[in-house]
Amino acid sequence: MKRLLGILFFLTIASFSSMAQVSNPVNWSFQQKQIETDVYELHFNASIKSGYHLYSDVLPEGGPIATSFHFEQIEGVELIDKPIANSVSEKVLDKAFDMELEYFSNSVTFIQKVKVLSQESAVIEGFIEFMSCDDETCTPPAEAAFSFNLSESGSTNIIEQNSIVPLNSSKDNNMNRGLLVFLLVAFLAGLAAILTPCVFPMIPMTVSFFMRGSENRGKAIKSALFFGISIVLIYTLLGALFSIGIFGPNVGSVLSTHWLPNALFFILFLVFALSFFGLFELVLPSSLVNKTDAKADKGGLIGAFFMALTTVIVSFSCTGPFIGYLIIEAVQGGGVRPMLGMFFFGLAFATPFTLLAVFPSALKKLPKSGGWLNAVKVVFAFILLAFGLKFLSNIDQVYGFNLLNRDIYLSIWIVIFFMLGLYLLGKIKFAHDSDLKHLGVGRLLLSMTVFVFTVYLFTGLLGAPLKGVSSLLPPQLASHYSMHTSPEVSFGGIKSEICSEAKYADKLHLPHGLNGYFDLEQGLACAKEQNKPAFVVFKGHACSNCKKMENTVWINPETLSLLSENYVVIALYTDDRTSLPQNEWAVSDIDGRALKTMGRKNLDILMSDYNKNSIPFHVIIKPDGTKQTLDVTYDNDVFRGFIKNGLK
Repeated sequence: MKRLLGILFFLTIASFSSMAQVSNPVNWSFQQKQIETDVYELHFNASIKSGYHLYSDVLPEGGPIATSFHFEQIEGVELIDKPIANSVSEKVLDKAFDMELEYFSNSVTFIQKVKVLSQESAVIEGFIEFMSCDDETCTPPAEAAFSFNLSESGSTNIIEQNSIVPLNSSKDNNMNRGLLVFLLVAFLAGLAAILTPCVFPMIPMTVSFFMRGSENRGKAIKSALFFGISIVLIYTLLGALFSIGIFGPNVGSVLSTHWLPNALFFILFLVFALSFFGLFELVLPSSLVNKTDAKADKGGLIGAFFMALTTVIVSFSCTGPFIGYLIIEAVQGGGVRPMLGMFFFGLAFATPFTLLAVFPSALKKLPKSGGWLNAVKVVFAFILLAFGLKFLSNIDQVYGFNLLNRDIYLSIWIVIFFMLGLYLLGKIKFAHDSDLKHLGVGRLLLSMTVFVFTVYLFTGLLGAPLKGVSSLLPPQLASHYSMHTSPEVSFGGIKSEICSEAKYADKLHLPHGLNGYFDLEQGLACAKEQNKPAFVVFKGHACSNCKKMENTVWINPETLSLLSENYVVIALYTDDRTSLPQNEWAVSDIDGRALKTMGRKNLDILMSDYNKNSIPFHVIIKPDGTKQTLDVTYDNDVFRGFIKNGLK
């Protein structure tokens, strides 16, 4: 038990310390040697800090990250076999992973033989993924980029490389308000999870567990408190794994923009929704539950901990969607948000159990389990359907399919919440529902709230910006007529003067009828030609904060007029996967990797020029070259002042 708590403590501390700096005890250098007329050796040299070890390229499943070589671009070259280490690895029983592993200490060189097929263009580019540990701690998985040009015969091409690039670091102070809102949502989600049918019936059983066979009131209270603390620690551990980067430094970007995790999360939400509707029951493996439950019968603090673990495992079939959504939202913000989010979720989730175990007499005042719990379950099912749609929208926007536009998205939401209102009125009934003999006041008020929200959504089809939920919806395009905006600044009415047709305008659009560019060079060239300052915004398709800013701050008539009349607007998407023509490829100033997509190129500009990776991020570039910047803000006066100051 002490060891487990020690691991939890280490992960908590590591998640904070990882924010202070990003370091790695492995330095890489690369060298190419010609051994025959058309055969070369590529040397990948790893210098390992004393006390640390670099894991081998051959490891069993379930262990740490193996050293792996990823060749992204191969021109005029043929690989011969695979990289081979020039020294014998050490084989040890790794206590941290409880398995026999191979690793290298001090230094090692991996050698890859290649055959040159064309002397005119013989290029190899890629990156190494690796992980290193000492006897107590491990660094997050890291990447080191490499590039070899074999066109020049006999070249040695020695390059020093030591980079670990975080794409999801901590938000700046401007985001404190957003963090507080996120933590409040996490806490409320933990309380809401208590009302699910998997969790609520467990409360009496859990409370009786701590009271049985114990005449010592103090001992029972101690066990109950440790039970609650254990639940909080278990959820915090899950969040800490994301905070310290154990799943990779790019996990936030991948979760929010790549099609695979978004598709998986949509399927997850859909499966849970269908289960909550009563189509089938989600049951975790009985062996897993039985093992933890058996440990709980031992009693004492160990029994309390395993009772907490059993509670978390058994309840997962209902709490999974809450946890999944919180993790996704948290990793996009990066830093300690995942850990803090899971801490507040676990705190809210554990509090009712703990308080009732300490004051068991209050248990008599709780409502009995019954049909109302199934009603709560069905309500959650409707909400899961609505929120799950966001993941499909992310795929649609990032990859430019344009199948799930704002009108279709809103129409689906309107149907979902209209049917939810009918269900609350008793007009729709599922197999597991109890007979509704009369309509209670609470249920009536809730149904009225849902119908009001449905009407509010309907106004979005007429062009209303729907500021309250704009961060969850696809962007509003210029073709949407707004009945809330004056004719002078109506959607489609504002037309910024641009010098030439914008690249990628067939796919990308600016909000509220603004005209502008989506390529930095083209936009700056126009700003120079018109002798205007450039307004540059780094944004993303899957960025909720970007949508919220555009629909709560940009939409202000005076702000729109200032932007349209006095600036050349440039929107740079950091998550767009449009492939760039080869003549527009760039090399990253951060890790030396080739930037072949629009999103990676724009993200590299944001990180290398402004040392930022959080969006939206705004830059005003004046004709004399001076710049001023602004992070996300929902204060209209602050943003408008920023725009006006750029004109001085």
